[in-house]
Parts: sequence; C-alpha cells; structure tokens
Amino acid sequence: MKHRFNGKTVLVVGGNSGIGLAAAKAFVNEGAKVLIAGRDLNSLRSSALEIGGDTLTSQVDISNLKQISTLFAHVDASLGRIDVLFVSSGRCSFCPIESVTEEDWHWVQDTNLKGVFFTVQAALPLMSASSSIVLTGSIAGRLADPQAAVYAASKAGLRSLSRSLAAELVDRGIRVNIVSPGPTDTPAYARSRRHETTPASIAQEEVEKIPMKRMGRPEEVAEAVLFLASDDASFITGTELIVDGGEVNLQ
Repeated sequence: MKHRFNGKTVLVVGGNSGIGLAAAKAFVNEGAKVLIAGRDLNSLRSSALEIGGDTLTSQVDISNLKQISTLFAHVDASLGRIDVLFVSSGRCSFCPIESVTEEDWHWVQDTNLKGVFFTVQAALPLMSASSSIVLTGSIAGRLADPQAAVYAASKAGLRSLSRSLAAELVDRGIRVNIVSPGPTDTPAYARSRRHETTPASIAQEEVEKIPMKRMGRPEEVAEAVLFLASDDASFITGTELIVDGGEVNLQ
C-alpha cells in the first residue's frame, strides 16, 4: 500500500458522496487526516463512519459565502492547515434551453463556478508551499451535448479558472490541477437524469459514446485525484487530466 499522504491534512469538499467519497477513502488509506464537507448532515455522518480514520465533518453549501467562511474557521480550528484541497462538490442538470430559468442557471453556476472560486480563495490562508489543489471538472466542458448548456458552461469556466489559478499560485508553490471525468456511476449522475422519461436508456446512450463501453467508477476518478494531489505530480500544474474511457480523445 502507498503512503503518499502520511502526516498530510486533506479537505474534501463534497466528500460525502460519489467521487469525493471515493477520494476521501483513498486519502485516509494512504495516511491522511481528512475532513469532508458537504450539504447533507446525515450523509456526512454516515460517510465519515464509512471512511474511518477519525474523519472529521463540516456541513457547508458552497453557493453561500457565509457558510464557506464558517467552514474554514472550522478547518482552521480542527486541522490547522490544508496540504490538499479537493473540491468535488457540484450540481449537475440537463434540460432543454427553453426550460431553463434564471433560478436553474444560478442553481448550477453558484456552486460549480462561484462556489469553487470562493472556496479556493478561503482556503489559501491555510495553504503553504508544496500544497495542492485539485478541482473536479467534466468532459461536458469540452463536448457539445444537447440539453447540457448550463452545466457545460460551468465546467468550461471551471477548466479556465483552474489554469488561471495555477498561474497565479505557482510562485507560492501551490499546484492547481483539474480532473475531468466522463459519465461516472455516482448518485449525482443518477439524480441529474431524474427528469428523463427513460433514464436507463439515456444512460445506455451515454455508454455507447464511450470507447470502453462502460461508465467510470468513482474509485477510478479518485486515483487520478490522488495522483495529482501527491508528490508524484510535483512538476505538474495547470493540467487537466481526463478520465473518460476515451470519449474525448478517441472519437
């Protein structure tokens, strides 16, 4: 077993489900002290027990700047510093452009873009040279998918944001990278398709677009996250690592 994160402190925002939960488990297995943050208090508690390793929790909705401030006061008091920040929290929505309301727009963008930006901003006072930030993008930010305009815009913006942050923070010794999954078997993916009359057939259509002919597993994306967060990637910053079974590059 690798122990790349012995003695390290890790904050996983969105660590109570899906890719964030898989990453939190992997960080703990490699020796990290982990705090998971997310919107739902019950799932935070159950996920912390599942993760083990004396995992800490903090409830936060990163679309709310006051809650972000409260989160980092808690992180400061309980961890004292952040060696790795992994932001996995996000909202996913697919619907026809005619159906999109201003509320729908803000529901996605306030978490996926605004919330991520201000989460990173609030984390910086607790981060020092050799720290690492990993954000969660999506191949939706690269592809032209029908009914995905709002979500795709947020992830395309996040991809650009990660590069700008990497350029700004490189002189501080803080690396910033982004992992962009393809369709991944997570609760968030299932929820995003609830409005579809035949969600199973929609999922199968997605699989047919993937050269490997299957959806990704959260643990597979988590492995990419840990690589970018670790010293194995010490000379990598401003990079997007696509984990999609070949959908972007082999079509």
